[in-house]
Amino acid sequence: MKRALLLATLLAPLPALAQHAPYAGLERREIRALSAAQVEDLLQGRGMTLALAAELNGWPGPSHVLEHAEALHLSADQRRATETLMAAHRARAMTLGRQIVEAERELDRAFRDRSVTPATLAAQTDRIGALQAALRAEHLRTHLEQTALLHPPQVARYAALRGYAGGTPAPEGHRHRH
Repeated sequence: MKRALLLATLLAPLPALAQHAPYAGLERREIRALSAAQVEDLLQGRGMTLALAAELNGWPGPSHVLEHAEALHLSADQRRATETLMAAHRARAMTLGRQIVEAERELDRAFRDRSVTPATLAAQTDRIGALQAALRAEHLRTHLEQTALLHPPQVARYAALRGYAGGTPAPEGHRHRH
C-alpha cells in the first residue's frame, strides 16, 4: 500500500508538467520545426511578414496594391505591370518555399534517425539560412519593384488604406519606372 501511494505521489505531477511544456505535441508534426500553417505559407509563397521592413516604411507590396487597385486609381498599365510582378514574385517565392520545406525535412530526418553530425548540421543549417535569406530578399525586392510602378500620391494613399500613420515614403529615385 505504501509503495502504491509513493508511486502515485511521484507520478501525479507528470501530467501537470506535460500540460505546461510549451513543445508538448509538436513532436507529432511531420517536420518538427514547422507548423502545418508555416509549411502551407512557404509552399504557397505567402509573405509571412518577411517584408515588414519595406511595407511599414512606405514601400507597397503588389498583393495589397491589387487588393486596393480601384482606390489607388491604378492605370491599366500599372495594373498589368503589378499583376505580372505578383505572378513572377509568387513563382520565385514558391520555389524558395519548397526548397526551405525540403531542407527542414532533411534536417528533421537527420535528427530523427540520429545521423546528424557537427559537419552535416553546419551544412544543413547554412543551406536553410541561405534559403531563408533569399526568400526574405525576394519579398523585400518585390516591394521595391512595386513602389517603382506607383506615383507618390498612390504610395501615400496606399499607406492610408492600410491604416499606417506617418510611414516614411520611399525615395523619389525609386519610383516612376512604368
